[in-house]
Amino acid sequence: MIKQIQDAYIVAATRLPVARRKGMFGHVRPDDMLAHALKSVLAQAPGLDPALIEDVIVGCAMPEAEQGMNVARIGLLLAGLPDNVPGVTVNRFCASGLQAVAMAADRIRLGEADVMIAAGTETMSLMNQMTGNKLAMNPLIFEHEENYAIAFGMGLTAEKVAAQWKVSRDEQDAFAVASHQKACMAMAAGHFKAEISPYTIRTQRPDLKTGEVLITDFLAENDEGPRPDSSLERLAKLKPVFSARGSVTAGNSSQMSDGAGAVLIVSEKILKQFNLKPLARFAGFAVAGVPPEIMGIGPVEAIPRVLRQAGVSQQDVGWVELNEAFAAQAIAVMRTLDLDPSRVNPLGGAIALGHPLGATGAIRTATLVHGLQRTKQRYGLVSMCIGTGMGAAGLFEAIF
Repeated sequence: MIKQIQDAYIVAATRLPVARRKGMFGHVRPDDMLAHALKSVLAQAPGLDPALIEDVIVGCAMPEAEQGMNVARIGLLLAGLPDNVPGVTVNRFCASGLQAVAMAADRIRLGEADVMIAAGTETMSLMNQMTGNKLAMNPLIFEHEENYAIAFGMGLTAEKVAAQWKVSRDEQDAFAVASHQKACMAMAAGHFKAEISPYTIRTQRPDLKTGEVLITDFLAENDEGPRPDSSLERLAKLKPVFSARGSVTAGNSSQMSDGAGAVLIVSEKILKQFNLKPLARFAGFAVAGVPPEIMGIGPVEAIPRVLRQAGVSQQDVGWVELNEAFAAQAIAVMRTLDLDPSRVNPLGGAIALGHPLGATGAIRTATLVHGLQRTKQRYGLVSMCIGTGMGAAGLFEAIF
């Protein structure tokens, strides 16, 4: 018996504000952030029975320490979901959250599920370094020259992209300033309100005089990363971080961040049964490999692949959420694919808004589907480069 592929619909998508590393979420656990995202996304679909959720798939790029032990299952239990709801954590580095969305949608498209949640969570504050709490590279990487790039730091790969695609320091800094400007304007206009679920941060400290514990609550409502004072003059003063004669600086690279997001995906049967209004249809996903030393160019391979799969022209895509791992690689991708700059990251990107690794795909999916609804554009893309040399792209069609 051959099953017919059915459509998977996003009916709710939300995220927490994204915080700078060691910022407002510096002491917030990733499973708590995840639990809040899960509760918030379900609250956007009133009447839907949580017991119907077939699985919760969560992306996390460093699934260890505070975000280890299958953080998906722990987060959903902390969120109060029924015990019958399972959870699984997936890791495709920076594309983990988008991979979770694709896997959840595919279960529905194949008729194996009717209700799924895809999510992502990442704390870069509680991880010791970009490589996690314990770096344990395979020694064979250093015995064969063709494998050296596996161990390259992300910044070094950005320098190689900048050199190969001839992206200047001035171009990178200008791109970074524009990211901050767009993000600040979007915040001022309230464009992120529909997608953000504010999070209450509780701090406790002792009063040494009275012996009492003082409790303070702070409601985090806005992204912490965008800088209204960002300028070419300020960025020009920053020294290269990864190469003495390089062009990649802290100012034209993505911010290390903490955050979480969640997306509720259902079948057409559930849409009708619970009278839910879809935000978008999942239209496709593709992932591709590229040489590890130029990993930032990954979207160049993934974006055309997903468009071919879906039979959609690049000209029909009105909104592209291209993760700004580094200004150098984002510019190189845009040049190579001839992407219209006005359609790429219209609300700013990771240089301003932050990049909480495995959570980014779910977070940017929320930004995209709400943005498509607000601007009444039909097709949108979420794409990013991936460590060790990959690129991923997800295509979505807005439903009005």
